[in-house]
Amino acid sequence: QVQFVESGGGLVQPGGTLRLSCAASTASGFIFRIYGMGWYRQAPGKQREMVATMTSTLVTNYADSVKGRFTISRDNAKKMVFLQMLNLKPEDTAVYYCNMIGHNVWGQGTQVTVSS
Repeated sequence: QVQFVESGGGLVQPGGTLRLSCAASTASGFIFRIYGMGWYRQAPGKQREMVATMTSTLVTNYADSVKGRFTISRDNAKKMVFLQMLNLKPEDTAVYYCNMIGHNVWGQGTQVTVSS
C-alpha cells in the first residue's frame, strides 16, 4: 500500500507563490517512476478536481484555470512530486492532494489559502 504525504501549503496573499511537495511513503519495491502522478484540489462545498498531472513519460496536463501559473514536476529518485504555484488567486483556495493517476485512496492533503 502506498501513501502520499503532502506539504508546503499555507496562507498567502493574492499574487503570491507557494511550492507544494508530495512524498511517497511506501514499502520498498514500489517503482514510483512507472506511475503517472497528479495534483488535485478540493475547495469547500465543491468536488475534488484535477489541477495538474504528469505521466511516467513526463507528459503534463493542466486544468485551464491554472495553465501558465502552476507547474508540476517530479523527482523519481526521491519518489516526490512538486507543484510550483505562481500568481495565486483567491479561487485557488483549497485542500491540495497528490496521488497516482487513477488511484482512489487519498491522503490528508495540504491547505492552501489565498487571501489578503
